[in-house]
Amino acid sequence: MSSLRVEGVQGVGELRPGDDLATLLADAFAAQGLPLQDGDVLSIAQKAVSKVEGRELELADVEPSARAREIAGSEDDPRFIELVLRESASIVRRRGAFLVCETHHGHICASAGVDRSNASGPERAILLPVDPDASAHRLRVKLAPRADVAIVITDSFGRPFRRGTTGVALGVAGLAPVVRLAGTLDSAGRRLENTEVHVADAIASTAELVLGQVGGVPAVLLRGLVFAGGEEGAVTGLIPAERDLFRAR
Repeated sequence: MSSLRVEGVQGVGELRPGDDLATLLADAFAAQGLPLQDGDVLSIAQKAVSKVEGRELELADVEPSARAREIAGSEDDPRFIELVLRESASIVRRRGAFLVCETHHGHICASAGVDRSNASGPERAILLPVDPDASAHRLRVKLAPRADVAIVITDSFGRPFRRGTTGVALGVAGLAPVVRLAGTLDSAGRRLENTEVHVADAIASTAELVLGQVGGVPAVLLRGLVFAGGEEGAVTGLIPAERDLFRAR
């Protein structure tokens, strides 16, 4: 790969449950003079997928449990905490009302991915897709008549020992999320033993530079990237609990 083109989509507008996201994005890119081509990668913001899948909720419709009220205390909205608890398989870390959770998909992130930013109203919250890999697969199939593209559904996660957030792949279709380089030679001729590259997360981080944090750009097209095909899904890029040094023992 000698060059990589990265372009954000414009003019999609506010997304609503039931919208045909694949068609909206493909038409918008075509209107920009960038019709989809075989080999493109489409990196789509998780919140765009969640909105069309009806995963945005009114906090007024949430009845907090006693546990949610206890955790929230005076620091947060117990209705929000209730959603976090519902979306969590387990709480990995807690500092007051701030929770780092393992989601039912196996991702570990703040608030189980529940977020109020970029929602369509101040009293609404957006949840992660029920199955991000399945969402990515459906989008890829929908776009197949136009072009054979890979899909990466992205979100922003924090990381141990680092400030700030970076892009992470929640759902993947059409590419291998992790490439193992063990057995290959480095530039000095030394054989690599354990190196793995999380290609999907690298794509998500690249797209994050264009997606930004304030909404308005629901997807990014990456053209010129050479990648290995695959249908393993993003879940195969998760580290097994027994190898995770950051979990409590």
